[in-house]
Amino acid sequence: MVEYLVFLTISASLYALFALGLNLQWGFTGLINFGHVAFMTVGAYITVLLALKGVPLIIGVMLGAIASSALGLLIGLTSLKLREDYLAIVTIGVSELIRLIVQNEQWLTKGTFGVQSYPLPFGKFQPNFFGKISMIFLLTLLTAFVLWQLWRNFRQQLGFNRQIQGKSFQPSSRLSIYLWGGIALTFILLVYINGSIALYNYSYKAGLMLLILIILALVYYGLDLLVHSPWGRVLKAIREDEEIPKALGKNIFWYKLQSFMLGGAIAGVAGAFYSWQLTTIYPSSFEPLLTFNAWIIVVLGGSGNNAGVILGAIIFWGYDSLTRFIFSNSDIINDSQVGALRVMIIGLILMILMIWRPQGILGKKQELSLGR
Repeated sequence: MVEYLVFLTISASLYALFALGLNLQWGFTGLINFGHVAFMTVGAYITVLLALKGVPLIIGVMLGAIASSALGLLIGLTSLKLREDYLAIVTIGVSELIRLIVQNEQWLTKGTFGVQSYPLPFGKFQPNFFGKISMIFLLTLLTAFVLWQLWRNFRQQLGFNRQIQGKSFQPSSRLSIYLWGGIALTFILLVYINGSIALYNYSYKAGLMLLILIILALVYYGLDLLVHSPWGRVLKAIREDEEIPKALGKNIFWYKLQSFMLGGAIAGVAGAFYSWQLTTIYPSSFEPLLTFNAWIIVVLGGSGNNAGVILGAIIFWGYDSLTRFIFSNSDIINDSQVGALRVMIIGLILMILMIWRPQGILGKKQELSLGR
């Protein structure tokens, strides 16, 4: 049970990190990217291939993020002046191009044989008692940070912050906020208790869990500073109506390009962690479904809200594990039908959400850009 919850924590954190890059592109800037997995693929392969050449992991991750950002630059220079629907088509095409390259260029990526036996972070690390206690203390600080951020966002949604209160919520809306908040709080406490146990009985996965939680917290905090800066306000203005910042003398194309590149770099870092979680990567590991899972997380949690992305990842993986458990021993339907049914259920949930609360759980309705 402990090992499975560690896996669940790594997966939720990984997808949250991946979706934060997409949220920067779509939620804050309004750029439709249906090929987000391409950035993850580039980051993963460059990180592990450089590691096999003896390059330190931290440098490999940085170079993978730079390469993913360079891919964003290449796509952006050729496509960001296109209409939104054309940009979506281009990103899908680039994603498939990257997948075909890693699948067929065996001299570079080992093709369908996959890349195996590459160095892993904390692969041979064995902490003593003091080291284990230090890691548990660090996990405690991270948990306190997450609880503070979630509380701050839920308080804003409930109208306790007068500066952004706006219209008061209906009782049903308040009830839904409390419900999702309770789910998030339960998951966070489970992660903390289970993570503390896993770190005390240290294993590679436990170390990877702590590392990705640290990176996720740093990326989240950095993005939070950026989107509340003048740069972030320009991105929001571009999302709503790019003619207004253009009239104020802003270089719209440059801001879009920066957002696209930074979102790609974040996805590249997520790709490195994805490769470390799998410990062996194949071209089939980077399917288009990863992109649309990230879209589900962003839409569910609330586009344009980074805390909503974290909450969306928690709910998505909670749903995934719950439905796997419920349908695992079913005698009514087979495994392939179970997969289709799970996709249908989450599609139905999204349809209901788009009708009932189109801005997502933590999204702001006054900032909703869908349908404009």
